[in-house]
Amino acid sequence: MRLVLVGPPGAGKGTQAEFIAAHLAVCKISTGDIFRANVNQGTSLGIEAKRFMDAGQLVPDEVTINMVAGRLAEPDADDGFLLDGFPRTVPQAVALDKLLADLGSSLDLVLELIVDDDEVIRRLSGRRTCRGCGKIWHIEYDAPSHEGVCDRCEGALFQRDDDKAETIAERLRVYARDTSPLVDYFGAQGKLVGIDATGPVEDVTLRAIDSLRSHGG
Repeated sequence: MRLVLVGPPGAGKGTQAEFIAAHLAVCKISTGDIFRANVNQGTSLGIEAKRFMDAGQLVPDEVTINMVAGRLAEPDADDGFLLDGFPRTVPQAVALDKLLADLGSSLDLVLELIVDDDEVIRRLSGRRTCRGCGKIWHIEYDAPSHEGVCDRCEGALFQRDDDKAETIAERLRVYARDTSPLVDYFGAQGKLVGIDATGPVEDVTLRAIDSLRSHGG
């Protein structure tokens, strides 16, 4: 199957992408991985992307799309893939449709992880990161034995700027403006499947897999 996973920050896309891709025995393709691979390998696209990232700017669509095109052309994507983090905008979705058409294929389904803003803020604002080993804890869902101290290495825990409520609210506004229109775009194609992303990780994965089964996955 050829899938795209969409959802707001804090919906659990990275975690679910791993489980769903493993269940389907297809490769998981994330834009973060593609960017790092191109930058680390010093490709022309990687050099260009790094120039924008170092300046604190968004990497232009053309560069991102070309990176994705290169990744989808690799042999392990022939039998299917799960895209996590791309497309983020309707123009990127249009480009993806054209890219796949040029390769003689098309998307099968788009899975939307659905979670409300209050839950996103609760999930992300409760995260605490260890300064020592980097492990991420959660004050509500996965709290350390002693407040502010990592069980693994006894390092001090802190809250990343990205996990502060005001930053999360801004990320949600950007998502609503730029990414949520994808729901209408793919919905009009009859390819959108909504998944309730609340509750334990395992429950969300089961819902996603059940939805895929009902759609031939």
